[in-house]
Amino acid sequence: MLTICSDTHSLDGHALTGRTLEAVREADQVIHAGDFTSTSALDAFQDEAKRLDAVHGNADRMAVRDRLPTARIVEYEGIRFAVTHRKRGGATALSLFGRQREADVVVSGHSHQPSVVDADGLTLLNPGSHADPRGNRPGHAELEPAAGGLDGRLCQPDGTVFEEFRIEP
Repeated sequence: MLTICSDTHSLDGHALTGRTLEAVREADQVIHAGDFTSTSALDAFQDEAKRLDAVHGNADRMAVRDRLPTARIVEYEGIRFAVTHRKRGGATALSLFGRQREADVVVSGHSHQPSVVDADGLTLLNPGSHADPRGNRPGHAELEPAAGGLDGRLCQPDGTVFEEFRIEP
């Protein structure tokens, strides 16, 4: 399983609870789209995840920024993910970011609003924030290998699945 999180905004640990904590622990790989805020949050995520691929966000302290890139490419089960915290210009800029990197999926954060959007065959995925939803539904994404792609779901920390989706290469 691949678990995707973003926007932790914690000064003292990973702020993972419930199903989100379980999903991070169970995952073969975890992507985090930035805004841990502190090195203690980043370190705590690394302690829970078997493998963590992360980028820094705009609210991350310099010590976090020094350890993480602003963007990265992650491969999982034949699917290519372009990861960034945000791109000015919204969906258009995120689509361009993904297409320039020959990605199947663009993972971003920043808005704290979970969403999955099809942008002409390119999936734009924002898992939301598991810990600081700011008026939005709290969330993370879980993706499981399935014939010909990945079956995905957006979940709340209490385990409620509120959107299901499919990603194909």
